[in-house]
This record gives sequence, C-alpha cells and structure tokens, in this order.
Amino acid sequence: MNLELIDWAWLVSWSQPLMRAGQVLLILILAWIAQRILTRGITRLGQRYPQLPPELLMPLRGLTRWLILGSAIMLVLERLGVSAQVLWGALTGFVAVAAIAFFAIWSVLSNMFCTLLIFALGPFRIGDCVEVLESADKPGVRGRVLAINLFYTTLEDLTGDAPGTWLQIPNSLFFQKAVRRWRNGELPTARKIEP
Repeated sequence: MNLELIDWAWLVSWSQPLMRAGQVLLILILAWIAQRILTRGITRLGQRYPQLPPELLMPLRGLTRWLILGSAIMLVLERLGVSAQVLWGALTGFVAVAAIAFFAIWSVLSNMFCTLLIFALGPFRIGDCVEVLESADKPGVRGRVLAINLFYTTLEDLTGDAPGTWLQIPNSLFFQKAVRRWRNGELPTARKIEP
C-alpha cells in the first residue's frame, strides 16, 4: 500500500511539467501544420494565377512563415510562465523601434512599394525595352528589362556607349521620371528620310 502512494506521488509531481511539455509540443505541431497549409495555398495561388509574379509570392510565403513562427513562440513562452503583459510590452517596444528604423530607411521602403506598384500596374515587364527619360529633349537610360527585384530593375544597356552591360535602376525612379516602353523587346529602327 505504501508502494502505491509513492507511485501516485511521483505521477502527481511530474504531471504539471508533462502537461506543459504536451501543450508546447501541440502548439509547435499546430504552427507547423498551419505554416505548411498556408504556404502551399500561396504556391497554389501562384500556379492558378500565373500573372502573379514569383517575386511577390516568395516574400509573402516568408512573411507568413515568420508570423506563424512568432505567434508560436509567444504562445510557448506564455505556456512556460512568461507574463502576457511582459510579452506584449516587449512586442510593442520592438514594433515601435522597428517603425522608427523603417521610417529612417524610407528610400528603401519606397523602392519596395514601387516594386509592388510595378507588379500590380504593369508599366513594363521582363523582356520589354524601356527608356527612363531625363527630360523630353534629353535621352535617358535605355535597356531591355532582365529582372525586377524588390529594390532594382536590371536592364541590359542598349545604348552605344557600353552595349551588353547591365544597369540597375532603383524602382522608385520609374515613378519619378517619364518612361518610354517598347513591348516586343525590340527597339524601333530609325526611319531614313530620303530627299
């Protein structure tokens, strides 16, 4: 009879840590399942709508993954006894510092926003020839669009100065200057005027 009391005492002493470990494991498994479902959904969305650029879907998958991971970490810390007030205080402090840092790097953010506008509005696409004009009477930077990423659009230089070199133009510049576009990827040939 005394042996049975010892077994029950051991079980009672370990029940709380085992319960917390089970809850933490459940949180992590559910976070992993949610992350897999949402990233697969984003991938299928990209396959169903091919006009959505992969350069937009990849950061969206990453953002989803980090949001789920952050939420899971907060829930695990809460289950391990960290106060919710402390967690939210730390989170809001971090968000405030991050907002100030993002405000300090506004030019980078404007390039990222302009990238979203380029993908959404489609002023040009990969393979098009574009020219960013300095003014109406001065020629600007001209080239074939090779790639569009979050900060730059890469052009293959088509001017006579250095043909074949690559130019990286900040995406915000396409919304600050006039842009000339040739859709088929070929520059028009100059017409000869005969006397």
